[in-house]
Amino acid sequence: MKVLLINGSPNENGCTFTALSVVANALNSEGIDTEIFHIGNKAIHGCTGCGSCSKTGKCVFDDTVNIAAAKMKEADGLVIGSPVYFASANGSLISFLDRMFMVCKDFAYKPGAAIASARRAGTTATIDELQKYLIIRNMPLAASNYWPMVHGSKPEDVLKDEEGVQIMRILGKNMAWLLKSIEAGKNVGIKLPEQEAKIKTNFIK
Repeated sequence: MKVLLINGSPNENGCTFTALSVVANALNSEGIDTEIFHIGNKAIHGCTGCGSCSKTGKCVFDDTVNIAAAKMKEADGLVIGSPVYFASANGSLISFLDRMFMVCKDFAYKPGAAIASARRAGTTATIDELQKYLIIRNMPLAASNYWPMVHGSKPEDVLKDEEGVQIMRILGKNMAWLLKSIEAGKNVGIKLPEQEAKIKTNFIK
């Protein structure tokens, strides 16, 4: 089994990466393979709603989104990490997720989690924003013993945040438990819930 971890920070080896690494190490200790995928520090085009991906399975903007979507098809779980920008996730990451969650249809019943890194505040709003991607795609949420956040201005500060590090470590172990439980269920004949065709309505009579 393998978990894909998305590093949504423009800083490849910064605080967000440090937090994701703690999660990854916890997963590895439970026998789960991991890959931390950095979205990069270049501009990422937002979704234009063209609908092309529903026909081709790829985004018309052929960049890191298509690469990550292909990796997600093979992954068994997903962790999204972001720094906090004005009590929100990094804008490039939101553009990335808007497109990846449109392109890839292989999210349902794969455990997911979202984590946030901040100097001080805005973490809960960011986590709420990121978790909405997971919830709308039928992904069971992996939890911890507190909201999944770390604090610090530098990677070494994050590692000094003992509570934050523990939260990340427990989150990784809890996700490993979910993955193993789902796999064990399959082995004894417990099938995943049958997905119903989506009903779409609007509020205009």
